[in-house]
Amino acid sequence: MFRHIGKTRTYIHNARLAAILSFIAGIVNITGLLSARTLTTNVTGHFAYFAEEVVNQNYAIAFIYLFFILSFLFGSFVSNLLIEIVSRIKPQQSFLLPMILEIILLSFVALFGTRSLFSNYDGQLIAYTLLFSMGLQNSLVTKVSQSVVRTTHLTGLFTDLGIELSQLFFYRHEAELKNLKKSIYLRLTIISFFFTGCIAGGFYFKTLELKTLLIASAFLVLALFYDYLIFNFYNLKRKVFLR
Repeated sequence: MFRHIGKTRTYIHNARLAAILSFIAGIVNITGLLSARTLTTNVTGHFAYFAEEVVNQNYAIAFIYLFFILSFLFGSFVSNLLIEIVSRIKPQQSFLLPMILEIILLSFVALFGTRSLFSNYDGQLIAYTLLFSMGLQNSLVTKVSQSVVRTTHLTGLFTDLGIELSQLFFYRHEAELKNLKKSIYLRLTIISFFFTGCIAGGFYFKTLELKTLLIASAFLVLALFYDYLIFNFYNLKRKVFLR
């Protein structure tokens, strides 16, 4: 799911990656909205709010939205930086550091987000941290899937889905139609799991509040563990077969 790159990467790898990480993004999205009243998985809306406050000359508030945008950007920058550094030493583990960092950040907010340090800033520090985490994740999944999968916002997905659904009326060759349907299924997987994560996270937030993010962290840990088990299983199988 994470380790396969280039020609060794398959549609199944991308589908699994899309399902687990879009579900996590959905949880983070609703948790950020309910706790900090801020969208924390994309920056499109923050550009509009930033522009509005600049026009109204509310520069202090405008800078808050600017920092939201930069937090996501910096997360993406750090993620790719870590991937590139590790890939030169252990290519098949290049994804590991960004994921560990995301787990640490989500767990930190879950456990300490209600402390006075965070609450004194009206949830801004929570929003900065979650936006940075989603920048990490979006960059990671884009890099690993070679830009096939993106999990933290849906605008581009719905655009691509609309285009591909319309192409169903025109594609006639079996191979083209098969690839088109696989792409549609992948986009529907991301959308449905993101939506499921939002709904599940919303229900859990009623009782767990920010600790809902521990669920997202747990799924990231499970994804790493699953990837490790599958990778080692096939390695062992290959060695036995070669004997």
